[in-house]
Amino acid sequence: MTERSTLLSLSRRRLLITTSVAATALLVATAGFTPAQSADGNGGEITFLIDSLGDTWIPNNSAISSFQGHIWGHVTDKLLYVDADGKVSPWIAEKWEQNDTATEFTLQLKSGVTFSDGTALDASAVVANLDIWYAGRKSEGINPIGLFPKTYDHAEAVDATTVKVFFKAPTLGFIPTLGYHGSILISPKTLAQPAAQQADLSKTSGSGPYVVDSWKEGDFVKLVKRKDYNWGPAAVGHTGPAYLDTITYKLVSEPSLRVAAVQSGQADVAYNASPQELESLKAEGFTTATPRYLGFVNGWAVNTKLAPYDDVKVRQALQAGINRQEIIDTVYTPDWKLATSFIQSNVPGATDQSALLAYNPDKAEKLLDEAGWVKGADGIRTKNGQPLVLTLHSNPYLATSKSVDELIAQQLGKIGWKVAIRAYDVVTFGQKVKYGGPAVPAYEVTRSFIDAGTVASILTNANNGENWFALDESDKTLNELRDKIASAGSIESRKPLLDELQKYILDQGYFIPRTQIVQRIYVQSPKLKGEVYNGVAYASYYTATKSE
Repeated sequence: MTERSTLLSLSRRRLLITTSVAATALLVATAGFTPAQSADGNGGEITFLIDSLGDTWIPNNSAISSFQGHIWGHVTDKLLYVDADGKVSPWIAEKWEQNDTATEFTLQLKSGVTFSDGTALDASAVVANLDIWYAGRKSEGINPIGLFPKTYDHAEAVDATTVKVFFKAPTLGFIPTLGYHGSILISPKTLAQPAAQQADLSKTSGSGPYVVDSWKEGDFVKLVKRKDYNWGPAAVGHTGPAYLDTITYKLVSEPSLRVAAVQSGQADVAYNASPQELESLKAEGFTTATPRYLGFVNGWAVNTKLAPYDDVKVRQALQAGINRQEIIDTVYTPDWKLATSFIQSNVPGATDQSALLAYNPDKAEKLLDEAGWVKGADGIRTKNGQPLVLTLHSNPYLATSKSVDELIAQQLGKIGWKVAIRAYDVVTFGQKVKYGGPAVPAYEVTRSFIDAGTVASILTNANNGENWFALDESDKTLNELRDKIASAGSIESRKPLLDELQKYILDQGYFIPRTQIVQRIYVQSPKLKGEVYNGVAYASYYTATKSE
């Protein structure tokens, strides 16, 4: 079955390539983007084809987007760099210290760093950024950064290159969160602008290796390198100006056309190709990448206020009734990995809870029997005249989400569930589908974070947390684990608590993992080399070169 669908997919792609290369070439050429070559590997231009450019460029609101985040990663810097394994290293902050209780931190900044508007990236600029990451300006439509520590109190500029940061409670996650993709450094002049002006990308100033040359809403963004840039993160092996002269992000909504353009040499990178195409593209000599980000696996946060998911046995049956290996074998490729927790396995602090995620339909059937759900002649279970129903809302940010939902619907159907699938576009999904919403039994999560310690606080409603499971303060065990993790003064003392948290949430069926997440898929010309993938799986072309 898997092989046949793959062959059908490839046949369709080859047909599209044959019939659409000329159209794609025209599309790229008419936008004024002709891929440039460079004999020595330095200089040159690249075109990156992407499926969306989002609906706002307000930095706080768009920095964490899977789409706009690519651009922000090139026009802005961060205080710290976090690699794909969660390792933290210096960037704009050269060194840092914390007190014994992790409530006070001191950052020492590089000197001589400037934003593209000429403003110094000094201690006062960092304080302005920390303040808006924490609070935003909600009345103006400028959001806080969701995973920035909610225990933040204030920050002070001690001198031009020294910042002291104060928290109301121990906050071990502060340092790694400075490398989170939402924590981008923006000029204070930009931050002072109202939201309408911040939404104009041409008026936003960062300190990154590229600046915005031109852009058109819903069409393209063209970046040119800053020739005076000299403060890149040492961890990527380069600190001076970027090698490539320009990077252009061009919107092409059809994935096969994006891939065809790279194959024909009209573009250099295609974002979000079909997983089933990757092996054949590799065989053709193209570079493919499926980096995993640091964060949650792809799965569901279960609404415990909505019957029958207020019953732990029903949630546990849901956990045991999903064949996760079949998802990888059918929808994905061996590049995808089985979930071993509700946290990606490359996150420091993640532990292997595979035993709690084993496919066991007999166990699922027994749990549903015990919970009073009786299977009828049609195979659907009922209780008190009501069918056992699960409505899934396929995540529009993950191209494969609906295919996974359809397969899981088949798996759960065998043990008595009636599964309905609804698919919305990005805007409608954002309006209708919420954590703990009255009509949403299971909210699909694709969410990155840098430090596992931030997890406990967002799962409940403490400190304005997101209350993923609609538990409020009703689960004392979860609340105690949350508070112990939050008050931990060291990474070592926090490790066993994180392990216990992972076991508890999975055993209670609060979170139902599907697979480890690969949200960003890249297909790239073999002429382009040297890109680097950071801790949230964005490709940086700051270190990349392009040859003949």
